[in-house]
Amino acid sequence: MTAPDGQRWAIVGGGILGMTLALRLAQRGLSVSLIERSEQLGGLASAWRLGDVTWDRHYHVTLLSDRYTRSLLDELGLEHDMRWVPARTGFYTDGRLHSMSSALEYLLFPPLGPISKVRLAATILHASRLTDWRQLEKIPVEDWLRAWSGNRTFEKIWLPLLRAKLGEAYTRTSAAFIWATIQRMYAARRAGLKQELFGYLPGGYARTLDAVRRRLEEAGVHLFLGMTVAAVRKEQTGEICVELASGTRIRFDRVVMTVPAPIAARLCPGISDHEQTLLEQVEYQGIVCASLLLKKPLADYYITNVTDARFPFTAVIEMSALVDREQFGGNALVYLPRYLASDDPGFNLPDHEWGERAVEALSAMYPAFDPQDVLVFQVSRERHVCALPTLGASERVPQVRCSLPGIFFVNSSQIVNATLNVNETVRLAEESVDPLLSAAADQGTDSGPWQSPR
Repeated sequence: MTAPDGQRWAIVGGGILGMTLALRLAQRGLSVSLIERSEQLGGLASAWRLGDVTWDRHYHVTLLSDRYTRSLLDELGLEHDMRWVPARTGFYTDGRLHSMSSALEYLLFPPLGPISKVRLAATILHASRLTDWRQLEKIPVEDWLRAWSGNRTFEKIWLPLLRAKLGEAYTRTSAAFIWATIQRMYAARRAGLKQELFGYLPGGYARTLDAVRRRLEEAGVHLFLGMTVAAVRKEQTGEICVELASGTRIRFDRVVMTVPAPIAARLCPGISDHEQTLLEQVEYQGIVCASLLLKKPLADYYITNVTDARFPFTAVIEMSALVDREQFGGNALVYLPRYLASDDPGFNLPDHEWGERAVEALSAMYPAFDPQDVLVFQVSRERHVCALPTLGASERVPQVRCSLPGIFFVNSSQIVNATLNVNETVRLAEESVDPLLSAAADQGTDSGPWQSPR
């Protein structure tokens, strides 16, 4: 198989990151190919069928302050169709469901006393005003939160939330994780907005991905879908050979790996031992996320944080509390996520066992819930979702230009000062284009590895 003529670039990985990079490089006049192992584009943002409904495999929303996502939507002619709504938050603790959607409800929140509430509010306010996140990278998140919020607030609030997102890896996580989470919460206020609204595009991310795909095709990007990459090697001719699992070999001048760092290490056997180790040592959290299509809604909270460690999920994301139920055929759509280490045996648990545990937990949380209301139950499993923000993580970020000229790494582990979300992924792609082109232009000079633009 012969790659297109001209300066030939390949992007390995067809998620939002790879799609955006491919589009921007093609718009610069380059010949670009996008290689994706799945039959569809989008990665973690891709959609699937739930009975008669097509919607996102995982839960996503856009915030008013997500300027990179909104700019892309505007470019695609979709931003004017966005629907913006306020969202309510619930908190399930000590066997009871509480609302945490307003300042008054926070003041009345039973699990915490007056002093604990003041300290929790002070913690959040302090973190929102901090600017030196690199100093926080040196402090364990537990130490920092206990110092600011107190032991009771840490045990009742922070610890369940940390375990929900990070598992036991929270013990190796830095305080920069909480800083980044709170910064996203306060983005609207810093932008001068009175309220942070949550937005969704009717049709879900499938509509966005379809629009990006059309732009890719219009820009001349060659799409190779359903093709698994087995290895990426530098040849003596100077070309980069992408070997597919089928045995097919495609040659390019430049290849950008957007897959998770440990996978990139496995696929690029010729890189230096130091780079190999650096990529392999990036720790990722995975997710098992169940989607339920229900006849009736559970409650009116978009997100309910769950602190009960016995439950198989760590939150209830009721998308239909945010999205008009007409998008789901009049039904309710609920996500039940559980974040796990990428090698956790929970990934091997059959769907029916996840389903039995989920139904039992929902029955305990919501007295009005009827298991007969479950129309569809499906489970998505992804072992590499987000790189863990461990202590000093930014000092170990994989570099983009590696020891093999012509091969580059751009992946979500390079998002070092924010939480992983679609907006930050698009931002990483946008900010990587010029440095990538610059590094490619002086390829062959002894200028050293190029650092992440973040």
